[in-house]
Amino acid sequence: MTAHQLTRDQARRIVVRAQLLDAERPGDVVEVAEQLGYIKIDPTATIAPCEHTVLWSRIGWSYEPGQLRKVVEDDRLLFEFDGTFRPMSLLPLMLPAMRRWPQRESSRQWLEANAGFRADVLARLRAEGPLLASDIPDTAQVSRAPDGWSGSNQVPHMLDFLLRQGEVAVTGREGRHRVWDLAARVYPQDLPVYADDEAAELLAARRLQSAGLTKPHWHWSGVAKDTGEPAVVEGSTTKYRVDPEALAALDEEDSGGRVAFLNPYDSLLFDRKRLEEVFEFTYVLEQFKPKAQRRYGFFAHPILMGDRFVGMLDAEVDREREVLKINALHEFLPFEPEESEMVRAEIAELAEWLGVSVTGLP
Repeated sequence: MTAHQLTRDQARRIVVRAQLLDAERPGDVVEVAEQLGYIKIDPTATIAPCEHTVLWSRIGWSYEPGQLRKVVEDDRLLFEFDGTFRPMSLLPLMLPAMRRWPQRESSRQWLEANAGFRADVLARLRAEGPLLASDIPDTAQVSRAPDGWSGSNQVPHMLDFLLRQGEVAVTGREGRHRVWDLAARVYPQDLPVYADDEAAELLAARRLQSAGLTKPHWHWSGVAKDTGEPAVVEGSTTKYRVDPEALAALDEEDSGGRVAFLNPYDSLLFDRKRLEEVFEFTYVLEQFKPKAQRRYGFFAHPILMGDRFVGMLDAEVDREREVLKINALHEFLPFEPEESEMVRAEIAELAEWLGVSVTGLP
């Protein structure tokens, strides 16, 4: 099949629409999760935790944090996996690969050496769950060395391994701490069953739908070389795959754009090469840079206006003073009066959603 020739404008429209950042806002949390495929969980809250800013940037003023908790813990329409919330519709497509996990020999050996420990954890959850990791004794026969992210306690390692195998699940949270239970008591039991190849094909199609346009790479983008249709973008030699439905939608009338502040861990920002080639935007997360080397700020949020990145918002919430403090509003090119008004209006809406006032806006 001959590759589709896309202009940068067309490519940007495809990606922005796929990420639900065009003028047509989605209606609720589940709609966002179904389209994006995942909502990243991250506690860094200069403005608000990632999972909430991702949803606010799509849904807008009607989104409340309690809505996310409800669909995860009460309605079971989303589930937590690998640092993300995902729509339950993806679980049956993931289960075949989960049952084959782990592929890495060192992980298999650790599980085999800790067969007794594994049985202890499952028995404890079966008898007493739901439980925090801290409620479960560490009876590991073989320990994994601390890796900088976790300590010497082996229970979190075992729970994460069992999560990836589909044996246990996160049933909720107490603060930022995960609460665990047997997967059979958390996940729906009437899920459809797919063969390995069919599940992989459907999952790749869903991931391409979420991206709109992406480079095929199974272990990175989750998209295979034959998923969707081939495409190239003007000025780039990258061989992309494009979602056929998104391609067809280019013929529809464009409803216009809007301003959105994107959390640094937003899924639109994940593919740095696509940002450069399609949006002509070089993004560097400065969170882990020394202060003297930061250009835009510790956790500055990129500003998307329509289908272009126009600046960076360096802001933080001061809950004691009940203010959203604007440390800096960086403009890549000086804003036109109308653009400035749009950005200021979005800052005002953000502050109202947070329940604070604004200070420091130049």
